[in-house]
Amino acid sequence: MSSSRRLALLLALSFAAVTAGVAQSPTSSSNPAPDQAQAGQTAGEVQGQLSVQARIRARRAQRRAAAIHDAYAHLYDAYAGMGYLRFEPGPGYPASGSAPHGPGLARAHEYAWNVGLTRYYSERMGVTVDGRGYYGTAWVGLQPNNPNYVQGITNPAISQYAALIGPTYRFYLQPKYSVSGRVLGGFAYGNFSGDTNHSTTLSTDLGLWPNGSAFAASASIPVEYNLTPKIGLRVAPEFYMTSFGSTEQKSLGFTTGIVVRFGKQ
Repeated sequence: MSSSRRLALLLALSFAAVTAGVAQSPTSSSNPAPDQAQAGQTAGEVQGQLSVQARIRARRAQRRAAAIHDAYAHLYDAYAGMGYLRFEPGPGYPASGSAPHGPGLARAHEYAWNVGLTRYYSERMGVTVDGRGYYGTAWVGLQPNNPNYVQGITNPAISQYAALIGPTYRFYLQPKYSVSGRVLGGFAYGNFSGDTNHSTTLSTDLGLWPNGSAFAASASIPVEYNLTPKIGLRVAPEFYMTSFGSTEQKSLGFTTGIVVRFGKQ
């Protein structure tokens, strides 16, 4: 009887101990596993990093837009500088009598001054008024077969002046530089008789174009580098066409100079 009581007491104490252990053990619903907690923390950190990067990108975009606006929101661009042109100065002298002109004269190197003003109606679109003057000499050679050859004149001075107007469009904008397209049209005046006492007859006898006015046009790609939002440097490769002597002269060259921006749109 005594042994039965001891066995019953032992069983009761064992059951009580097991029950207490189960009650104190953590459950999956109340405390997450360590791996799950770490995964949740990592996802939160990644989300935070993405948010920081997005804010940084947004601030950079805002600064870039503000810098572009500061540089290109001006009402006017005024520019002045120089230029260069490879120009055909004349058709050449007639081979004999009333025969057609022979091959044209060699292209002349002409150097220019260039000024202009652009009125902008937005950050990209404007209208440009341009003025320029070209100066050079034309090699006419000794011309031993030319009956009208003027002794001593082998490299006469030539010049031309132009007034042009047309649209300008900035198609690529950055805070430090821009690239534009520009098309101009107008009139040019050519003086090809400076070394023949302004005798058009003598200058045409040498194979040069006759003096006079002609249509002129230009297509160029101005590239500007900004020193400050109001001051820049410009270079513009250019195709330049004139119509002296009722023919077309197609020339390549460039203009370059300094740009000053002023006024607010």
